[in-house]
Amino acid sequence: MNIRLKTSHVLGLGLCTVAGPVWAAPPMSDLDDVVVTATRTPQSADDTLAATSVITRADIERRQATSVAELLADTPSLAITNNGGPGKQTSIYMRGMDNNQVLVLVDGVRWGSATSGQAAIQDFPVSQIQRIEIVRGPRSSLYGADAAGGVIQIFTRDGQGSAGQGPTPYFSATGGTYDTWKGQAGVSGATPHAHYNVSMTGAYTGGFDACRGRPFASPAGGAGCYADQPDDDGYNRVGGSANAGYTFDNGVTVDGHYLRTEADTEYDGTTTNGAHSVQEVYGLDLGAPLTAIWRSKLSLSRSRDQSRNDFDDRRVSRFDTRRDALNWQNDFAITDAQTFTLGLDYRQDEITSSADYKETKRDNTGLYGEYQARFGAHEIDLAGRGDHNEAYGDHATGSITYGYHIDPTYTVTAAYGNAFTAPTFNDLYYPDTPGFAPASNPDLNAEKSRTAELGLKARPRWGHWSIHAYQTDVDDQIALNADFTPLNLDSTRIRGIEGEATAYVGRWRVGASANWLDTRNETTDADYGNELARRPDYSASLSLDRDLYSRFSAGADAQLVGARYNDLANTNELGGYALFGLRGEMRVTKAWKVQAKLSNLFDRDYQTVDFYNQPGRTVYFTVRYAPGDT
Repeated sequence: MNIRLKTSHVLGLGLCTVAGPVWAAPPMSDLDDVVVTATRTPQSADDTLAATSVITRADIERRQATSVAELLADTPSLAITNNGGPGKQTSIYMRGMDNNQVLVLVDGVRWGSATSGQAAIQDFPVSQIQRIEIVRGPRSSLYGADAAGGVIQIFTRDGQGSAGQGPTPYFSATGGTYDTWKGQAGVSGATPHAHYNVSMTGAYTGGFDACRGRPFASPAGGAGCYADQPDDDGYNRVGGSANAGYTFDNGVTVDGHYLRTEADTEYDGTTTNGAHSVQEVYGLDLGAPLTAIWRSKLSLSRSRDQSRNDFDDRRVSRFDTRRDALNWQNDFAITDAQTFTLGLDYRQDEITSSADYKETKRDNTGLYGEYQARFGAHEIDLAGRGDHNEAYGDHATGSITYGYHIDPTYTVTAAYGNAFTAPTFNDLYYPDTPGFAPASNPDLNAEKSRTAELGLKARPRWGHWSIHAYQTDVDDQIALNADFTPLNLDSTRIRGIEGEATAYVGRWRVGASANWLDTRNETTDADYGNELARRPDYSASLSLDRDLYSRFSAGADAQLVGARYNDLANTNELGGYALFGLRGEMRVTKAWKVQAKLSNLFDRDYQTVDFYNQPGRTVYFTVRYAPGDT
């Protein structure tokens, strides 16, 4: 079934829910969120000019989310695709931009595979997350390549919320549909000078049949995973994280963090049907106030993405990518209302693999600067960056954002920026297989994009809302043709409108988001005028939560996603869908709570990638112990 609504209906569903006669003041934590991703410097969420969404630890526990994809699903202008359930390949499309055009950071560290260009968010344990910042719009002027659509930064739990507490343990256990079991245990604490958090997590699910594809020999032709293997495709993961920091009396700070997950995934396929993967992110940050107006920070980091692919327990291929990085950032507080930032980035990507790549190493050096100022009701943010990469040359990017504070409640913004996206090792160097079309293209150009945006946001006494309209033009966008060979599209154009709102109505919390998207391939070829693949033309979400009594709370959510095409030729359309869910919580004591969640209430059958199944109706129960604010 295809679901199509007018744009006005979609935006109305997402935004009109905040109208009502009785308002309650939002929690102070909702107003005082400090974000760093938009400008690489701390700002209150109220002050940032960029289109930014924040998901806090309280949001994660309230929504009882089981995956990062589920957490991100309510973000406007963000679409998720998944190849068959938990642990399977999951991709993010932000503002119509491709998965490789969205930069993912973990505690400031660039995370993702250098071979595929994707971050394995399906393997990231939700239980290890303190908060997520999502910045929509180009950020190459600060972060370099791959931030054309925006930046998603995940911050791991660090114990800073438990200032003044000694070691505080916490624990949670979840069980539910598809023989799913999850557990987590940790300890955190903080003093006026130090903070720390150490935790371990594990997950197992028996899964369901990931793909209902047809084999190559099928009279109907190959499709999806090209395999007919009706079985349950399970997934298990173990992981842990550690985060600690210390602030000396003279203002010098030392922070370190480490995250590791190890997972085994079953799926359907003709050449591989199982994978073992390891994700690691670790870094050390040193900060110091060098003068009264100058603060300097040096960051050293490494991220690793390892995967081994098997077929019926026989090893088929291996990929190990490593990214080493150094960042030196200097912030100058020129006046109380003016700051200047100057930074240097160096990164080296290196791969080892069973595949014979033509190149296995490349480095990138970037120099960036930013000026932020406020003059009365006017605010401006100027940023610029130059990058040199030994594989795809030199690129200069810049952005300008202007904000006008109409009054203490309303702010209007305008922004323009350009960005670029680098071809991956797979795009440029993956070895060809005899008898098949080329799997790589050494002549690919880096993608180049330009985005213009207008916005209006408000912080009324009952909550906050924002709406943005944008257009992005992309030259040389990298896409796969029907033979899965990467090529450059001469020109593509993306237009969109997005809005989100949070309101507090008496004892109710109401959250809503909506977006409309129009993508067009403007390359003069057989696909001219077609929509870009796997971008739904609209989506909307609504979330309701209420404290019923002193010990009970309940919530409900709805998600509406429009139709999309699965391919560049627009020959295969995936229908839209609507999902509904319920959740409840009982606080047994101050430290103990019991939670229950029902997802896909009406057992909707839908797909985000052709032939790959998604979970039906699911039920989960959670027991949580958290005596402190962890």
